[in-house]
Amino acid sequence: MILILTCAGDEHAERVVGALAGADVTVFDPARFPAAATLEIGHPGDGSTVRTLGRGGRRLALDELTAIWYRRPGNPVAHPLTVARDHVEEECRVMVESVWDGLGCLKVPASRSVIDRAGRKAYQLEVARQLGFHLPATLITNDPECFLDFYDRHEGQVITKPVHGNRLEADGERFGRFAAPVTPADLGHAGALRLCPIIVQAYVPKRVEVRVTVVGGEIFAAEIHSQVSNHTRYDWRHYDPGATPMLAHDLPGEVSRRCLELVERLGLSYGAIDLILTPDGRHVFLEINPNGQFLWIEDATGLPISAAIGELLKSGVKR
Repeated sequence: MILILTCAGDEHAERVVGALAGADVTVFDPARFPAAATLEIGHPGDGSTVRTLGRGGRRLALDELTAIWYRRPGNPVAHPLTVARDHVEEECRVMVESVWDGLGCLKVPASRSVIDRAGRKAYQLEVARQLGFHLPATLITNDPECFLDFYDRHEGQVITKPVHGNRLEADGERFGRFAAPVTPADLGHAGALRLCPIIVQAYVPKRVEVRVTVVGGEIFAAEIHSQVSNHTRYDWRHYDPGATPMLAHDLPGEVSRRCLELVERLGLSYGAIDLILTPDGRHVFLEINPNGQFLWIEDATGLPISAAIGELLKSGVKR
């Protein structure tokens, strides 16, 4: 029995559910708790634990699950008439995570606490370094002088990106913050770094960028020809569908081994890794997304990622 935790309209989950034909699958969004669902954790006193999800008149015995896919779940949302909404929603969030964390079944990619830790870029870089990946020269700092020294040392050929999140809101407007080159005009605002740290990296020349999707013990690598379009030259997430070819990529054995070890060391069973293939043939590690999107790669290259996730969930093998 498989439980998929995700929000409504998740095309990735829908594709994998299609690959799970014949399996006992339940899809649930924790945002429906507590207003439209119930959760229980019981200790009857006989040494056992009983965990139950109730919704739509059906009660699901969670201890019978063989796998959970922690895909894109929402956080619990209190009823509109609830007093002290923040307190109630935090209580519900802790309840929800306690339920999933306590289960002994396979969790893909992992429990939320493990996903959160694995998503920290500074931590990823350190683990990747220990595993022998090539890394860009990197500085993570809120010291303007250190930033300017790094900029000078690399002759201005540097990019910056956020330490963690890439979505921000200011003055009622929402922004996306991705990797971007530092311009001379940016240097005049270097003092603002004291208010918030940033990741600064030496620019790495690219032959292509490589997206490596690890599913259990399987690897699916795709090359993104980001340098053919100015839109994607610094960050392929500005994807230009008409001008950015994507193809399956032949990843060297040693790099494949490191990718598998990285996912395992981070406590994950799934991970989407971003690499650069340099003109001189080095695969340079940038970051890993513990819950990264994959349909765009699958649709462009034909790599059977959805089917692999389905097989992993059906296997119920804990990592």
